[in-house]
Amino acid sequence: MGKPVYFIIDVKINDPEAMKPYQQQVAATFEKFGGRRLIAGGAAETLEGRAPEGKIVMVRFDSMEQAHAWHESPEYQAIIGIRHTAAESRAWFVEGVEQAV
Repeated sequence: MGKPVYFIIDVKINDPEAMKPYQQQVAATFEKFGGRRLIAGGAAETLEGRAPEGKIVMVRFDSMEQAHAWHESPEYQAIIGIRHTAAESRAWFVEGVEQAV
């Protein structure tokens, strides 16, 4: 087994009503590529540095290839503009620790 990859996003929603279609559809787009949501906007306690500007969401993929395939998929590209319009965000793919077999 290889290294998992995490999609981590700090998302500050400016227009909750406009964001709803994205929120209703996004899980179906990443689940198709093996993505599993691990964090969905729970309380964050800042220990060092700046606090998140919005809510933190984390989705785990089995590989960088799967993560990119999801992000570049027609299904996700069809809804990403909703998030870009309704929210401000910072997002990353972060490679995790290789898992033992």
